[in-house]
Amino acid sequence: MNAMTRRIVIGTAAVTMAASLAACGKAGDGDTAGGGGDSKTIGLLLPENKTTRYETFDRPIIEAKIKELCGDCKVKYNNAAQDTETQKKQFDALVTQGVKVIILDSVDYKATKSWVQQAEKKGVKVVAYDRLAEGPIAAYVSYDNEKIGRLQGEGLVKALGAKAKDSNVVMINGSPTDPNAPLFKKGAHSVLDTGVKKVVYEQDIPDWSPDEANKKMGAAIDSLGKDGFQGVYSANDGMAGGIITALKKQGVKVPVGGQDAELAGLQRILTGDQAFTIYKQIKPEAETTAEIAVKLLKGEDIASLTPTKVTSLTGEFKDIPAKLYDAQIVTKENIASTIIADKVYKAADICTAEYKAACAAAGIK
Repeated sequence: MNAMTRRIVIGTAAVTMAASLAACGKAGDGDTAGGGGDSKTIGLLLPENKTTRYETFDRPIIEAKIKELCGDCKVKYNNAAQDTETQKKQFDALVTQGVKVIILDSVDYKATKSWVQQAEKKGVKVVAYDRLAEGPIAAYVSYDNEKIGRLQGEGLVKALGAKAKDSNVVMINGSPTDPNAPLFKKGAHSVLDTGVKKVVYEQDIPDWSPDEANKKMGAAIDSLGKDGFQGVYSANDGMAGGIITALKKQGVKVPVGGQDAELAGLQRILTGDQAFTIYKQIKPEAETTAEIAVKLLKGEDIASLTPTKVTSLTGEFKDIPAKLYDAQIVTKENIASTIIADKVYKAADICTAEYKAACAAAGIK
C-alpha cells in the first residue's frame, strides 16, 4: 500500500535485467517443468520499486525468515515494476517451473483471478501478501486497511485542530488497481465526511505516482484557489512528497498526511512540511507471510497463523484464512518511540546534516 519514500530510481532496463538474472541464476534449482513440483522453492513476486519499502524491507525480511525456518529452501524473486503483464509472466514461469508456493503482492488484484485458479489446479498454493489478490488464495497477510484509512482521516482532523469543522479538504487517493486503495479511501471518508466541512477535490492516482500526485495537486490549486482548501489527504508518503512540492511552489502551507513511514516522509514531518504518517510494522507482516509459506510448502496446518477470515473485494472468494495487523499514527512527537525504537531507521538515518536541527528540536539524538 504500500511505502517508504526516498524513491529508488531504477531504470526499466535495469529492473528487467535484474529480473532476468534472478530467473537465469536460479533456473536449475531443482525445478521441474509442468506437474513435477519443487518442494524446496518459494516464489516471491512484489509489485513495484517506486516505493522503497519493497526492496529495502519486505524482500530481505521475507527471504531471511524463509532461510531461518527452512535452511535448504530457496526463494525465486521477481519485481513487476508496476506492470501487470510482466507479473503474469513471472507468475506463470514459477508455475511452469513446478514451484508449489508463491507469495504474491499483486500489481492489479482483479487480473490475478485466472492465474490463481490455474495455479490451484496444479496444486500451487498462493499467499496474498499486503494486497488481497482475486482467486482461490490459500492465505492473506496484511493490515486492517479500512482502519488505516480511518487513522489517516483522524490524523488530518487532529492536524487541522479547532478549524477542522470549517475546513475544506483535498483527497489524493491511491492506485485504482491496488485493492487496499479503496479501503484506505473508505476509511478516510468515514472520518472526513463528518469531521471536516467538505471534501472539495478528489482524485485517484494510477501507480501511486508522486509525479501524477504533484500534477493533480497543482490542478486542485488552480481550480480551488490558494485559499480554497485547508488540508490535504494523501494516501501515502510518496505522493505526499509530490503534493508538498506543488504546495510549496504556490506558497501554500496546509497540513498534509501520508502513510508508510518512509524516510523522506519522516524527515518532512520533522521539518513541519508533512503533518503525520501511518506506521505499519512491516517485519511482523513479512515474517508471518514467510512462516505461512514454509508451512504450506511442508504441508503443515496454518490455522494458528491465520486467526481471521476475509472475503475478496468482488465477494466471489470467501473464508480466506488471514492475519491482519494494526497500524498507528506517527507525528513529530512519537518518531523516537515508534520508528527509532523499533529500529526501522536509526536516528542517524533520519538526522542527516540537513535535518540535524529539526531532529534536535524534536528531541531525537
